[in-house]
Amino acid sequence: MVHQTALGTRLLDNPVWAALDGPHAGFAERAGRAARYPADVYAFAALADPADPAAWADLHRLLGPATTARVKGVDGVPDGWDVVGGGQGVQLVDTHLRAEPDPEAVRLGPDDVPDILDLVARTRPGPFLARTVHLGTYLGIRHRGRLIALAGERSEMGVPPAEGWGRLHLPGWTEISAVCTDPAHRGRGLGTRLVRAVAAGIRERGETPFLHAAAHNTTAIRLYESLGFTLRRRTTILQARTPGTDAGARAL
Repeated sequence: MVHQTALGTRLLDNPVWAALDGPHAGFAERAGRAARYPADVYAFAALADPADPAAWADLHRLLGPATTARVKGVDGVPDGWDVVGGGQGVQLVDTHLRAEPDPEAVRLGPDDVPDILDLVARTRPGPFLARTVHLGTYLGIRHRGRLIALAGERSEMGVPPAEGWGRLHLPGWTEISAVCTDPAHRGRGLGTRLVRAVAAGIRERGETPFLHAAAHNTTAIRLYESLGFTLRRRTTILQARTPGTDAGARAL
């Protein structure tokens, strides 16, 4: 495990912004102190400072009137905005994970997206969109040609594979995500193997793995803790709708 400074750890308090303002700047659609991912990459927006009304005004200008977006790490929305959904999650960080490559794991790319989307639809590990695969390395295990297990690096600290990892400048964190196994093949430890394999690649770069899980998914949380992840914080995800007029943004 790579030791992280207090400053580096604080980046995890607002990880989507830390990515869009840093390693994922090439993906960012941005207006001032607000940014978002393209709709077919990752369904989240972020604010430089959720307590700053100007950042919310920037997000309104970015999104437009009467538009919804998912935002992590905010407790509420300004007047004129509406909360139309959301949920609670947890963030866990690697403290004593045993990371190791897996001989059966294969790297997945754009050509594998139909198989990935099929597995994700059957297992529902969380959002995975048409271009999510470009955010980092995804590994899978196939059985008789069919994809039966998946895990990868995503969103907060990945970069497109074609660009390499040389441009990372933030203290290194990489999220492990989309961990899922076909129901017919569960109980064989495939997900655990892939988590360890993805973590091995992260560690080779001098990065530290972390991940998110739904707070109600206690089975997954217990599994991650047994593998060597430690609960760092609880998180809130809000699906917020912008005010209905551009004048509302100017008034914030």
